[in-house]
Amino acid sequence: MKLHDSLVVIDGTQYSNWDRGIFEQMRDGGVAAVNATIVYWENARETLTRIAEWNARFERHADLVVPARTMDDVLTAKQAGKVAILFGLQNCSPIEDDIGLVEVFRDLGVRTMQLTYNNQSLLATGCYESADGGVTRFGRAVIEEMNRVGMVIDMSHSAERSTLEAIALSSRPIVISHANPSFFHEAKRNKSDAVLRALGERGGLVGFSLYPFHLKNGSRCTPGEFTDMVARTVDLIGIDHVGIGSDLCQGQPYRVLEWMRNGRWSKQTDYGEGSADNAAWPEPVSWFGSNADFPNLTAALVHAGFTDAEVAQIMGGNWMRVLRDAEQRRQGTRD
Repeated sequence: MKLHDSLVVIDGTQYSNWDRGIFEQMRDGGVAAVNATIVYWENARETLTRIAEWNARFERHADLVVPARTMDDVLTAKQAGKVAILFGLQNCSPIEDDIGLVEVFRDLGVRTMQLTYNNQSLLATGCYESADGGVTRFGRAVIEEMNRVGMVIDMSHSAERSTLEAIALSSRPIVISHANPSFFHEAKRNKSDAVLRALGERGGLVGFSLYPFHLKNGSRCTPGEFTDMVARTVDLIGIDHVGIGSDLCQGQPYRVLEWMRNGRWSKQTDYGEGSADNAAWPEPVSWFGSNADFPNLTAALVHAGFTDAEVAQIMGGNWMRVLRDAEQRRQGTRD
């Protein structure tokens, strides 16, 4: 716990049913910052409402959570015993077909945006499509604009060719905020060695997911199996390019899962990985079911033989570097 308490723990993705209890778990689990998903299929107007809802949470729970406009805000929050919240978009739907909205949402605190969420979008191809056409003309323009304004490109739910093209096209490191290597478990969202190598070569980061559908043995995945995956990925792409993107969805009702999978685009039930067995929320692994369990991750990494410095990088230091780099890029455009 002494080591864990000293860390700046940053989780690359969560989408929970946010309430005071979860914020208290974050504090008790030693979490310094969370990249909180604010949309899946929402349009621009609906996204503004999600941001307004977060503003109300910041007001009601000011003793626990604060907005993070800069990474210095994350450090200040940790020193004050609070949790910093970063905004992330899991789809490009909020910008609709208007490239000007990229900067608008960056000005409102959005730090990351996925180019796709499972399906073909106006920007690129999602991981559930049978054919991958790669990054579109509009996608190329949006990548350039995201680089300009300091918004980080996220390809967690994107298909192989689209992900490789985004890595190559972006002048700044991109992230895969919440996915695992396909060598660990075959899943449509998990990433190939080729993608991971390209990501590392261009300075990017993969955030390891604790979502059971993307783990070996699902809900029965052990800490040792998880840290073996981390170690093998470090051997493949280096310690500087790995982090945590837990994909926690605490306390969410089934209707939220339906919204994530179906949105407005389908009248039929979309079963995610293609099986009705995956119709409901999966049972979490026994050792990581809430934000209070982040110390278990630190302990597992230490037990696996990672040094204190390496644990610090995995648990948040690498996220700090990538997000601060984008932030400095943004400052350069302002100057």
